[in-house]
Amino acid sequence: MRVRFVLAGLLITGTVSAAELPGPVVTVDWLAQNLDRVQVVQVHAPDLFTAQPQYKKDEKSGQTKLVDVGGHIPGALFVNPKKMRTERQIGDLKVKYLLPPAAEFTQFVQANGIQAGKPIVLVPTGTSPAEFNDAARLYWQFKYYGEKDIAILDGGLAAWIQAGQKVESTPVKAQPGNWQPQGENPSILATSEDVAAGKAQLVDARPISMAFGYTKRDYVYDYGHIAGAKVFPPELHTIQKGIAHHLLSAETYTKVFQAMGIDPKAPSITYCNSGHLSSGPWFILHEVMGNPNVELYDGSLHQWTLEKRPLVSLIPHGSR
Repeated sequence: MRVRFVLAGLLITGTVSAAELPGPVVTVDWLAQNLDRVQVVQVHAPDLFTAQPQYKKDEKSGQTKLVDVGGHIPGALFVNPKKMRTERQIGDLKVKYLLPPAAEFTQFVQANGIQAGKPIVLVPTGTSPAEFNDAARLYWQFKYYGEKDIAILDGGLAAWIQAGQKVESTPVKAQPGNWQPQGENPSILATSEDVAAGKAQLVDARPISMAFGYTKRDYVYDYGHIAGAKVFPPELHTIQKGIAHHLLSAETYTKVFQAMGIDPKAPSITYCNSGHLSSGPWFILHEVMGNPNVELYDGSLHQWTLEKRPLVSLIPHGSR
């Protein structure tokens, strides 16, 4: 009888209680069952939100397969990850690509319609490790500003569409949100001084060619890696199924990290070129594997080399 009254009350008021997230990662099935009880926030380039998924018929099997994603999950909001970074003054230097100050971050989050008091599920495009890292970066930013009810959809939009779930392509204008930061969490943020102190294991999240010094980004001013760093390249961050890139289990990640000479239980600092790719290993180590002593070096090698700190390159590049 009580259940009947509760259901009747929900029908009268039109309200639905917020879901309790099962952890930092949710599956397509879980999201489909709880879609109206969370805030779905897609994290990708703007034009994808109103695009159509692309399919192609396999000539051998005759089956139609998804070849490119498009559209959005019903009710979803949208965030452009490139807008969630800023330039900040550190000492005498202007450092790009950093976590915005609290007021700026809050303004951006509210402008994108995100509300307080309702769990957030971030949805990457899901077709590459870099796209997973887009969501992991935003997740880390939310965590820094105290958000507790947040998760990432495993496999992203690609997994959602591959599972036969509905997407829409109509434009959506977000209503202003009221999300607010709940303090700051400096325990997940590393500075140049933290890295230089040498007390934590360093995890380089870039491609091996960059870590070894073959190539570099134009906003990184030297070749190679920070002395002592171990490499965990993007191709190890996720595993591809169809066109969707999924996370692995904590047990499997343990084996992969150990194979790369990385202790997944040790205090660690992840870095890359600009704090993007390093968000993935931070998320995996800190959230999936439960290591509480993992920090992300926000400035990464952009800041490190701006400060003229040394790198180790296996490839000679002459006088630098």
